[in-house]
Amino acid sequence: MTLSLSNVAHAPPSESRRWLALVFIALGQLMVALDATIVNVALPSVQQSLGFADVERHWVVTAYLLPFAGTLLLGGRIADSFGQKRALLVGLAGFAMASLLGGTATSLSTLMAARALQGLFGALLSPTALSLVAVSFPDPRARAKAFGVYGAVAACGASLGLVLGGWLMRVADWRFCLYVNVVFAAVALVGASLTLVAPRRTERPKLDLLGALLVGLGVTAVVLGCTSAYAEGWGSPAVLSRIGLGAALLGLFLLRQKHTSSPLLPLAILFDRNRALASLVAALAVAAMFGLFLLLTYHFQVVSRHSPLETGLAFLPMSLAAMFGSSVLARWLGSFLAPRVLIPAALAVAALGMLLIARVDVHSAYFTHIAPAEILVGLGIGSTMMPAFSLATSGVDPRDAGIASAMIATAQQIGGSIGTAFLNTMAASASAAYLSEHAGAVSEALVHGSRAAAGWGAFILVLAASCARGLTNPVASRSNS
Repeated sequence: MTLSLSNVAHAPPSESRRWLALVFIALGQLMVALDATIVNVALPSVQQSLGFADVERHWVVTAYLLPFAGTLLLGGRIADSFGQKRALLVGLAGFAMASLLGGTATSLSTLMAARALQGLFGALLSPTALSLVAVSFPDPRARAKAFGVYGAVAACGASLGLVLGGWLMRVADWRFCLYVNVVFAAVALVGASLTLVAPRRTERPKLDLLGALLVGLGVTAVVLGCTSAYAEGWGSPAVLSRIGLGAALLGLFLLRQKHTSSPLLPLAILFDRNRALASLVAALAVAAMFGLFLLLTYHFQVVSRHSPLETGLAFLPMSLAAMFGSSVLARWLGSFLAPRVLIPAALAVAALGMLLIARVDVHSAYFTHIAPAEILVGLGIGSTMMPAFSLATSGVDPRDAGIASAMIATAQQIGGSIGTAFLNTMAASASAAYLSEHAGAVSEALVHGSRAAAGWGAFILVLAASCARGLTNPVASRSNS
């Protein structure tokens, strides 16, 4: 099938304008990525300031996570229906206002409402930003470079959030961890409005609201089940029922997409081999990386006694390696290696780094043991994300660019939730078993659990590499219209 441009008509922007626009698109995505962790650093101060119980503190994170995960596909389709530029500007403005509301909160309920709004507008921003990169850079070489920049931002945003959050907590207070989004959003809003070109649209797809409700509730139930596995265990009836309900709702969603005339997620996009495998690989890679992120956070703060800022700085080798892997290494290797070769090789490097973490003990030095492992994981994951993003959005009709972007974003979100919950459970189980035999050895037990979980993380990355071997060489003219 040939690529259809019947609903989009515009003169291509100049080369310099496109690259300048990419800066502001990436800034918007960075804001969303940072927000996944920047508030986490401030949680103890937030709890003390607003006076809520320990059992309630997870809602500061969950109130953001669930709306974000549950409405990504709807956000992608809204971008396709009303235009990516308009969706990006609305998302930036909404995210800024929600952050301002959160920063002025005087109660947990107000903060939760603000975080939920952040999640909703983040679900509009994230797939819109990715689809803008996809449609703005049709040339393969420029596209690879642009996705390198975007992939670097996506790969290192969470770590940078810890650094920025720790610094803001040192020089100000927790409210500035939310106020800082207003600054990011304002710069991106002004820059994007001046540099992005809004295509003239001759048709507007209908929104499948029932499908949006089914997939939103389904994804939310799955993510909620995975996150609750922290405390309740994977085998608990509550966790299994939530995941089962989510799977059933997602099954109904697929049936709905098969029979509706205006599907939220066209099945041709979902079942495209490269797109499906790229999304699966990204989900598995993020699962391992987010799990490692949690393990090392506890290692730095409990075993090594680092402050939040020092913890954030300790993640910098991984962040910088991920940026280099995505923006430089993957682009260079991608010029002569097919994705089905590049991605498994990159994941093998990341798995090697994870295996090094599995050899860390209480006395392991940061610069000789942990930092080298971080660099390998960062290089591997960063070099995976750029070609995965490109494959997930290549060859798709511009009318479906937003929903194709939302598909891989949703896969990453679910992967991160499952991976964090799974590896945390593996670590906690191993730590508990160690403590039962070595009473009082808390640090040693924590490291023992982290080593066990890191071994599982390496297995997940090897599994992702095996899946990537099924990729085929992309065909530029492929479409899913």
